[in-house]
Amino acid sequence: MTEIAICGACGKMGRFINDVISERNDCEVCAGIDKIGEAYAEFPVVKEVSQLPSKPDVIIDFSHPSALDALLSYCLTNGVALVIATTGYNDEDVAKIHKASEQIPVFFTFNMTLGINLLANLAKTAAKVLGGQYDVEIIEKHHNQKIDAPSGTAIMLADAINEELGKKYNYVYDRHSVRAKRSKTEIGMHSIRGGTIVGEHEIIFAGRDEVISLKHEAHSKQVFAVGAVNAGVFLCKKPAGLYDMSDLLADM
Repeated sequence: MTEIAICGACGKMGRFINDVISERNDCEVCAGIDKIGEAYAEFPVVKEVSQLPSKPDVIIDFSHPSALDALLSYCLTNGVALVIATTGYNDEDVAKIHKASEQIPVFFTFNMTLGINLLANLAKTAAKVLGGQYDVEIIEKHHNQKIDAPSGTAIMLADAINEELGKKYNYVYDRHSVRAKRSKTEIGMHSIRGGTIVGEHEIIFAGRDEVISLKHEAHSKQVFAVGAVNAGVFLCKKPAGLYDMSDLLADM
């Protein structure tokens, strides 16, 4: 039985994760971490990770980038695996995550859904076939409460395409102030925020007289919770290292 602590337990995603775990027989929630500190189920909720009443096998984090340092410190000190499902990290944060993975198992991805990771693979195949003959644009849409832009998933998709193209492309996030033709070595990134959109990502390959589009829509946040719990159960069996969805899929 995998003992899981949820960081951000009182938020929407934390509650979704609890719902998903409650329907499984291979894991259980042993505690929650949330500044609100509101207990809403049978497990205790503490305000700081250092206050956990017992050591979990793995922590699933769906909170905020500001919690990273405390989580890494606790997990490194206690030998606890960590699933990082929060977005909005800067380069320094990512470097810390990579460094920690040298001592503990860390699962880090910008999107926990199977569909998005399939989309990334399809995008890499398209980039390999189309080469530099098509312009690449990425459009992402999210709800009006999302803070970071572009989304971590959009960056992940751009990185997958750029890697396939030899990392020769640069990312352009805004063109309104630049009066110039589009360069051939750019990937355009566009963010839309509105309503309650859970998450939509579309990759456009625009060529001469034709356009190819690859698109994924998430209709419920529950899909992210399912992926995160799968990652948690997968991770607790692994040695130190940095893991992502491709490792999980290969293990299934």
